[in-house]
Amino acid sequence: MRVSGFDLRLLERLHGHLAVLSIAALLHPAILLRRGKRRAHLAVVFATLLPTVTAALGLCLYGPYRAQLRREIFVESLALGNAFERKEHLAIAVILLAWTGALAYVASQKTEDGGRAARAAFVAYALSFVLACVAAVLGTLVASHRSF
Repeated sequence: MRVSGFDLRLLERLHGHLAVLSIAALLHPAILLRRGKRRAHLAVVFATLLPTVTAALGLCLYGPYRAQLRREIFVESLALGNAFERKEHLAIAVILLAWTGALAYVASQKTEDGGRAARAAFVAYALSFVLACVAAVLGTLVASHRSF
């Protein structure tokens, strides 16, 4: 299936906007879980699923990116190309940490003394938030130079 340039630009912008919303969603459980065992069911769901959907959309864009833009970005600037590659790696870490946070949160709710698991959930979401911020900055730098 061939996707037009307009469709790719639309998907690219949707991906960027969802990434910003994901950052906010990742911060919420980090704030709620910073002090021990608190209930944060919806925050955990959104902070896990929204970045996952964002990453899935990024994965859909990866094929056209490789075919149409990757070489041009690296020719223009090696640093810019490397920044985009790092952004992809950070995005994977964001998703892994978000799911780790979700699993730790669920574990904290299943035991009487879930303090350690709640602390692990806090740390996972806080790290995921920080890495998502860095990935967003790198993605914005690349997008400001090149777009579909």
